[in-house]
Amino acid sequence: MESADGAARTLPSSRRLSRGLPFGRVHGRFGLSPSSRLLPPAPRSQENADPQRTAFLLRKQWTLYSVTPLYRFSNTHLRGYARLLSAFIAAEKQKGLAVEVGVELDIKVAVSSLPDLKGSDQDQAAILVQLSSRSPASPKNSEEKLIWSGWFCSVSGDDLSQNVPEDFTCLPLFLANGAECYTSIVGSWFQKTFDCCFRRLAISPLNLSWMAAMWTGCKVDKTASAMELVFSVPHLPQPLDISYAIHPEDAKALWDTVQKTPGEITQEEVDVFMDCLYSHFHRHFKIRLSATKLVKVSTAIASAHCDGIIKFLQSQYLTGVLMLLTELAISQIQ
Repeated sequence: MESADGAARTLPSSRRLSRGLPFGRVHGRFGLSPSSRLLPPAPRSQENADPQRTAFLLRKQWTLYSVTPLYRFSNTHLRGYARLLSAFIAAEKQKGLAVEVGVELDIKVAVSSLPDLKGSDQDQAAILVQLSSRSPASPKNSEEKLIWSGWFCSVSGDDLSQNVPEDFTCLPLFLANGAECYTSIVGSWFQKTFDCCFRRLAISPLNLSWMAAMWTGCKVDKTASAMELVFSVPHLPQPLDISYAIHPEDAKALWDTVQKTPGEITQEEVDVFMDCLYSHFHRHFKIRLSATKLVKVSTAIASAHCDGIIKFLQSQYLTGVLMLLTELAISQIQ
């Protein structure tokens, strides 16, 4: 394992676990390009849930990571983990690694559970890590400012959790919002403490196409914003992006003519849907989008960028989007 000094600056793109991956590849619906997927399910019963518990996750840009299973992690020790992580950040701050040079902050760490973010009873409850601060010059009773958030989750990740030893906890998807220096230091502590590995999670053009089709099929308010697809044109001296906006009702009408199996979506349906959009664009602008690279999808449900950036826009479909992201994270670590 790398030293703390090295790991604190950047999360490694890949790392060999000292104890190795405790599972083999799982065959089934998880994979790089499955032939079919379930559409985002109807929202689970939230009778005992507090909507404010997850409302803060909406309309923020989250950077995606995959995380290998955590060794000897326990939901009953979250307060203790917060104290240990706080001490670790303080130690790294003394080295000038945890915060920007010249910035003096009193950083408070909170680690809590988000039990609402589950796809099934077999899923582990999501874990939220928050860093807040108060400047030493501020009054003691002044309000603390949230400076960084990150959370681990697994939504319908049963296929993975059933194939790991008892000492491991499966929370394969990690999302971070805030300065990269804090993502790095928090990730470094989790890697050292639970022998896990963080890795940036990119989204391929193929999976962006799946997202465009799946999210188009979701029912939303009639005032929903347009679906926007952004394409990057390759092999040019200067970067050039093409933005393609489709009225949500037109996109939904097209999808309804393509989608055949209720509650399920197939690769063939995704291909037909995208081909129809490409043909329409070519008919009007004489540009073949099939020769470009799809880099971003924005809908009323969520927006996703190929670099692994996601923004959730509809609370009722939050777990549905997380289900697909969990699948992609599991595919990367297997």
